[in-house]
Amino acid sequence: MLEVKNLMKRFRLDNKTIKENKKKSKEMLDRREQGHWFNAVVDVSFSCESGEVLGLLGPNGAGKTTSLRMLSTALQPTSGQIVINGDDVVADPLAMRKRIGFLSGTTSLYHRLTVRENVQYFGRLHGMNEDLLETEIKKVFDLLDIHSFADKKADSLSTGMKQRANIARTVIHQPEVIVLDEPTTGLDVISAKTILDFIESYKGSDVPVVFSTHHLHEVEKLCDRVVLINEGTTQFNGTLDDFRRVSGTGNLYDVFVKLVDEKEVA
Repeated sequence: MLEVKNLMKRFRLDNKTIKENKKKSKEMLDRREQGHWFNAVVDVSFSCESGEVLGLLGPNGAGKTTSLRMLSTALQPTSGQIVINGDDVVADPLAMRKRIGFLSGTTSLYHRLTVRENVQYFGRLHGMNEDLLETEIKKVFDLLDIHSFADKKADSLSTGMKQRANIARTVIHQPEVIVLDEPTTGLDVISAKTILDFIESYKGSDVPVVFSTHHLHEVEKLCDRVVLINEGTTQFNGTLDDFRRVSGTGNLYDVFVKLVDEKEVA
């Protein structure tokens, strides 16, 4: 189980930004900018049980990626708690990193290695023995339909192939939690469907999956739970059915706009 409690992350503004902000009216400033600080994430909380898929939503700049980077240990929270199966991620990030599979927008492959060599390399970095590694490679390559290009060098792959290979290296070490930041953005229909089917394969397993997306049809297809973040704050946290009920129409796009607009008015 993954539990995220009252996450907060702030960054110090550079001097140029501070000077420019002094020239702006109060209405022009981002409400998260306070003096010398920008509060990228103000207060984010949610949980995801084993075998659940959670969709993380929000407009651009809402704090989704910053929240996911804290989950992955790439960023240290200013305050708050992240717990995986009872263990505190923030207290021991290096040890916990081995238990997390994180795909970011900058996850990449070694271009001169083949897909298989890349995945083998990352599996060995996690200390996997060769027999287990080969078993997992076959299983993951089956699920992501990678076998046809497994022995191609990474620099010769299409965008969709690279993303599938990136996901394979993300999960090869059998992580306890999987975190995917916009895994289907920019992909063709076939590659996107392959990745969505892969995510769906974890439903009912021992692994919680969190993924951010701007595609609400993906949420409708896959998600047990939904979290919407706006201006660094959890605006909604509940089941997909609860999310639908926020709007009288039950349409996810209507719900998204309603929640974001309510925050803007507030």
